Amino acid sequence: MKGDAMDFDFTEKDVRKVAAVLGVPGKRMGNNVRFEIASKDPHRKFALEIYPRIAIGKRRGTLISVYTPSAHLQLQFCTGYVVSSLLGEITFVGESEGKLSGLTIEKEGGCSLYANVDRAMLSGDFTKLGPEVMLSGIALSLTESVLPPTGDESTRSSPRSIEARTTRRKKMVAR
Repeated sequence: MKGDAMDFDFTEKDVRKVAAVLGVPGKRMGNNVRFEIASKDPHRKFALEIYPRIAIGKRRGTLISVYTPSAHLQLQFCTGYVVSSLLGEITFVGESEGKLSGLTIEKEGGCSLYANVDRAMLSGDFTKLGPEVMLSGIALSLTESVLPPTGDESTRSSPRSIEARTTRRKKMVAR
């Protein structure tokens, strides 16, 4: 889980981690791995496809695609991901020029996209954010440990603070 999109490799070990959290096997389909997620609710189903190190324009990177009955979401140049077994989800993240985009995949068939989020929001006080942007900051704060350093190592999260943020997020989502 390296910071540079060119260096990020999604390996067989990563496929196993994703499969374990989502509770479904990954199926090799040519140049990608496909996970089909469905919950007890027939309206909550989608396919997650991960394309490791493919050509995206003139560069190579990892592409994450989600296909639902009514939408198609893509995260190009994924730079890392964070698994939360506690929440039953995986958040894939990409960063460009201090802006983050994240795609959260839930075991129970949910999917959330956060795009163009200022990285500075991850280290701030979430209670000072408006409710309409608070969840994106909390959700993407879980990815701080896989993001490249900003030069200020004091803003990097320790595993303990990631666990605390996961617990806070779980409480916020439950409201």
